[in-house]
Amino acid sequence: MQMKFVSLVALTGNLAAFDLPLLVQAFDDRREVIRVQLSRWMSQGKVVGLRRGMYTLAEIYRRATLTPALLANELYRPSYLSGLWALGFHDLIPERVVCLTSVTPRGPRRFENPFGVFEYRNLRQDACFGYQAMPYAGGTLLVAEPEKALLDHWHFSPGEWTVERLDEMRYQNLNVIDTKRIASYAARFRSPRLDRAVQRWVDHTRHQDHGTVTL
Repeated sequence: MQMKFVSLVALTGNLAAFDLPLLVQAFDDRREVIRVQLSRWMSQGKVVGLRRGMYTLAEIYRRATLTPALLANELYRPSYLSGLWALGFHDLIPERVVCLTSVTPRGPRRFENPFGVFEYRNLRQDACFGYQAMPYAGGTLLVAEPEKALLDHWHFSPGEWTVERLDEMRYQNLNVIDTKRIASYAARFRSPRLDRAVQRWVDHTRHQDHGTVTL
């Protein structure tokens, strides 16, 4: 079967996103012919490019909802959302975070498309832990636990995390942070800088009212 636009919609209309290998398997056209046709439909506004080799139908043709957070998990696998985005997700910072930061054992990448800015930061395989699968917007979201989101953010931000620097972040709702868990997770990084950051965090919060007042 040749790939016509009507057949593309029939195949992918219920998908939030699709990739080139799916189309190569479904249609008789050669890979390069499919690429050229997709490029033509992109210029016509019928197909939207998400990254090289991954696409979505324009909203008028797509029956599935495309959610940026779920897309972040799909664009570059394996990965999980973390850092500032996850801190905002867990309501640990007051700001709205636009860039979707993810962690991956693969090489770092950055993608920009009409649905957002997607950054992927590299951690070695044994440091890619501490995330959970959560129901989200009709799908399943892989996102760091609050403690791991903090550690990932501290790890990827150069420099020492002093008490003053922690204060500047205006962290909130710190009662959701398990101090034993964050110390245990930090030890798995084998990073003296992170160990010091956690100790300052714990010491500072311990001096707050019953340990629940924000930094």
